[in-house]
Amino acid sequence: MANETHYQILNISESASQAEIKRAYRRLAKQYHPDSKSDQASHDRIARINIAYEVIGDPSRRTVYDQQRQGFVAADPVESAASRAKRTADMQEVYRYARKATQSSEAREDAWLKLVYGPVDRLLGKIMSPLRTEIRKLSADPFDDELMEGFMAYLEQGRAWLGQAQEKFNSMANPVSTAGVAADIYHCLGLLEDGLDELERFTMSYEESYIHTGTELFRRVKLLRADAKERLKGLV
Repeated sequence: MANETHYQILNISESASQAEIKRAYRRLAKQYHPDSKSDQASHDRIARINIAYEVIGDPSRRTVYDQQRQGFVAADPVESAASRAKRTADMQEVYRYARKATQSSEAREDAWLKLVYGPVDRLLGKIMSPLRTEIRKLSADPFDDELMEGFMAYLEQGRAWLGQAQEKFNSMANPVSTAGVAADIYHCLGLLEDGLDELERFTMSYEESYIHTGTELFRRVKLLRADAKERLKGLV
C-alpha cells in the first residue's frame, strides 16, 4: 500500500484523461469522506486520495510526476504560443501608449491608471462578484458532481482572470503619486490568490473551514479595493 502510485490510489490507468481523473476523484471522495456517511468512510484513505488528486489532477504537476517516475525531471511546462502572443500584444500596447505620453508626472499617472489600475480593478471585480452566488449554489449539496463541477469551473476562470490581472499589474511601473493605490492593488492580488487556494482546498477535502477562510480573504480584498478607490480621489 505504501508504494501505491497516485494512479493506483485513484483506481485509474496511467493514460487516463484529466476528465477521467476528476470523475474518479469525485467518486472516491464521496465514498471515503467522513461526512459522506458511507460505511467505507476513512480519514486515512481520503487523505491519500486528496494528495493523489492534488498531483495528477493538475496537468503541469502530473507531467512532472510522470517524468520523475521515469527517472528524470521535466522542465517547467512551456507556455502556449497563444499566451506568449497575447502577452506580447499587451506589452506592445503599453509601450505604444507610454511613448505617446509626455514625461510629465500627470501623463505617467494617466497612463498607469488607464493601462494598469483600470483593467486590474475590473478583473478583480469579475473574480469576486460571483463568489456568494457560487457558494450558495454549491451549499445545496457539496457532494453533487454537477454542483461541484460548476464551482470548480468558477475557480478555474478566477485563476485565469487573476493571471491576467497580475500580468497587467507588472506591465508598467507605477508613478510615485500612485504608490498607495499600487500597494493596495498588490495586496489585493496576493490575498485573492490565497483566497482561491483556500476555496480549491475545499474541493479536495470538503472541509468547510476552507470556505470560511477563502470568504474572509475575499472580504479583505473588497476592503482594500475600497481603500484604493478612496486614494484615487486624492489624485483627481
